[in-house]
Amino acid sequence: MASLIFVMSHSLFRRLSLISATSIALFLVGCDGDDPTTARSQYLGGVYGNQPVSSSAPQDSVSYWDGDGVSGKPSIKISLGEQKAYFYKSGQLVGISQLSTGREGMGTTTGSFKIIQKDQNHVSSQYGDYVDSADNVVVANVDVGKDPKPPGTHFKGAPMPYFMRIVGGTGMHAGYLPGYPASHGCIRMPEFMAENFFRNVSVGT
Repeated sequence: MASLIFVMSHSLFRRLSLISATSIALFLVGCDGDDPTTARSQYLGGVYGNQPVSSSAPQDSVSYWDGDGVSGKPSIKISLGEQKAYFYKSGQLVGISQLSTGREGMGTTTGSFKIIQKDQNHVSSQYGDYVDSADNVVVANVDVGKDPKPPGTHFKGAPMPYFMRIVGGTGMHAGYLPGYPASHGCIRMPEFMAENFFRNVSVGT
């Protein structure tokens, strides 16, 4: 088995000690403390879900970023089985993000891909809510191509901040993470991780 040797900070070493080297297997695609890299870590419920995050929601103890000031060619590996994304710079692991990928019947496409679009304030053109003229939700979680629009409403696309398109309508973006695969195929991430990934990739990565 090949081994990887990293020069790393103490905090990064502590996190990597919990990760098996054999766990990084799949390329993918589809749709609290005093450490500043984890201080903004959210509950997996995130801020884009339709339900409030309860005190019993699973906490994100996985996501961290240690890539600022590290140079090198960026690459990302995503494990659908682990629901994690691994960010590398010239082969050095600099961040891991918790994910929620495509749910059953809408699985995230597997393969090797390049980022083909970046849009910091992306809004879905297919999934969202039907809202009235006062922006009140009348029908939530609709597919505009399948769900009939009630009279007097209009479609409001779901926000997908820090969108990084990979193939078709699928990309990585900040979104709701309930602790299991739940998306329409996209790769949802905590917002602070989506922002870090977004800042450190280019079209073609």
